[in-house]
Amino acid sequence: MSQQNSNSSSNNIPVSEVYWTLVAKADKKFSKIRDLPYYQRNRYDTYFYKVFKVYTQLWKFQQENRQKLVEAGLKRWEIGDIASRIGQLYFGQYMRTSEASYLSESYIFYEAVLTREYFKDGMFQDVNLSNKQLRFLARFMTVCLVLNRHDMVFQLVNQLKMLLDECKRAFQENDFKEWKLVVQEIVKFRKAYPAFMNIRPLRYSVVLDLHPDCLPQVVEAKRKLRLRDALLCSYHPNECLEWEPSGSFYQTGGVPPSGVGTGIGQNGAPGPSRVNYSQDISDPTLPPNPRKSILYRPSVTNYLAVLATNCEELPHDGVLLLYLSAAGSSQNSFSSPSHGAGRSFMSRVGDSEASSTSSLNFEFEIANPTSAKGNCLSEQSSCLYIGSRSSGGLNGIYPCDLLPFTRRPLFLVIDSDISKSFTALSGSEKGESVAMLLSPAMSLPIPTVDSARQPSGSSFTSFLTIPLQAFILMLGFTGSDIDMDMYDKADKLLSSSLNEWGLLLAASDNLSPVWAQTLGDPFLRRLILRFIFCRTVLALYAPTFNKTEFLPECIPSLPDAFLPTSDTCQRIVLQLADIFGATSKFNFSEETTMLSDSRSQGN
Repeated sequence: MSQQNSNSSSNNIPVSEVYWTLVAKADKKFSKIRDLPYYQRNRYDTYFYKVFKVYTQLWKFQQENRQKLVEAGLKRWEIGDIASRIGQLYFGQYMRTSEASYLSESYIFYEAVLTREYFKDGMFQDVNLSNKQLRFLARFMTVCLVLNRHDMVFQLVNQLKMLLDECKRAFQENDFKEWKLVVQEIVKFRKAYPAFMNIRPLRYSVVLDLHPDCLPQVVEAKRKLRLRDALLCSYHPNECLEWEPSGSFYQTGGVPPSGVGTGIGQNGAPGPSRVNYSQDISDPTLPPNPRKSILYRPSVTNYLAVLATNCEELPHDGVLLLYLSAAGSSQNSFSSPSHGAGRSFMSRVGDSEASSTSSLNFEFEIANPTSAKGNCLSEQSSCLYIGSRSSGGLNGIYPCDLLPFTRRPLFLVIDSDISKSFTALSGSEKGESVAMLLSPAMSLPIPTVDSARQPSGSSFTSFLTIPLQAFILMLGFTGSDIDMDMYDKADKLLSSSLNEWGLLLAASDNLSPVWAQTLGDPFLRRLILRFIFCRTVLALYAPTFNKTEFLPECIPSLPDAFLPTSDTCQRIVLQLADIFGATSKFNFSEETTMLSDSRSQGN
């Protein structure tokens, strides 16, 4: 850039002209990348590094020539606009890659915009400037929500409320109702967070969990697949599959000292000193993250197009995770809408069709729950019914819709009251057997608690992501009810037990090759083990005991040693229930109870 400065001086090109040329170039490239869907990987990668390169030049140029540019008429909000867009680019790259380091870089730039109040001057004289500040606050809140920085979210929500009140007084001719809705939904989103958010990272962390290199491998496995891509279509809150920030990120509370950091600007105020767009900001303590696509309110054709692209770009050693989540009532036909009862939800969504993280309400229903295995191609087979029922099957995702994509390895998780209809895929695959984790047909009955503490979302998904918290909530407790020493004891017991199950599963003689080839992947391994825990808990829980409609199912079957009837599984649930004084809420076998009593007497 110094060379560019010297060139502009030697050619007598005013600094301001060079600057505005760079701004126009950056705007053009930003518009291109904003319109690109995240799931077109190769094309997105090319544009991403191009747009970051020009924003690096622009940011450095305005820093080196700040005084001259201010004299030429540069406004503070224009500097803030650049920093805000860099924050957007980092967040977009996080959404595409799941790398928490990009999320932290986004936070750094957004925080600099906030602390330096770039949009403050003239904000209540220009409605466009007010809207820029409103959008900035909303985007920053999105980043803070994902980073679990609740104090900052609280501060931003209050700022947004006050700004809205001021805007209503200053611009009475404008309608700000949509921003009031944003505030309401951010508040709802915060309430939907689990009561245990600040106890420890909810997901994988190499600080607290086994390193992927230490995971047991199945010796008999003919190949070892890795989770390389994930397609998530979810209608429950708080269901992200990115790695929890760990290593240096975890130790510093989510914002790493990545080398970009906050420097000192030319006016003496703190601010980001440079832009880092290279791959070296990834946390070296973590394995490569799977890429992900999160679809908000997709049409069936859009969903299938994204799925096709992901399958096409899947590496040869990769497996694609498909997560479909829905809640609602069942329909016997497309022509009887009066029986339906959709349920609104809070789902993380963003600015594009394949992003997440704000909140919107949407009606989602299930159609045609009565289908038999082998009837996958029938017009009357079950489907996930999205959108208006007046369009009939055009809005249905049928099991047979996934058949063409079974030429590649798929790991399918269905959370729906008609999830069992997807067993029709088994035996009909076009090349690769599908690994399936299927939710119960009936939702788990949750004990009555205060409405402010009522858990939200699906218990099945909760068990797959936060198993101990899901177990505690099922018993009717919340974070405030549980002593920390008691929780830590239960957490250590569950963690060690799941690791033990992983060793036993890897050593099993009759483990299906479908599970054997995925057990070495740290994320998929956790899903499998947590599924076993979930199934055992629900099978033994008194309100759901001997009720198959409350039990999840896996295809293909896991070894009999991991059935809920086995002592291996029952013993862990018994020990956990004993910690919380809740053994009476479960029906254990006499053998497990006797063995537990004998162990207690031996100690």
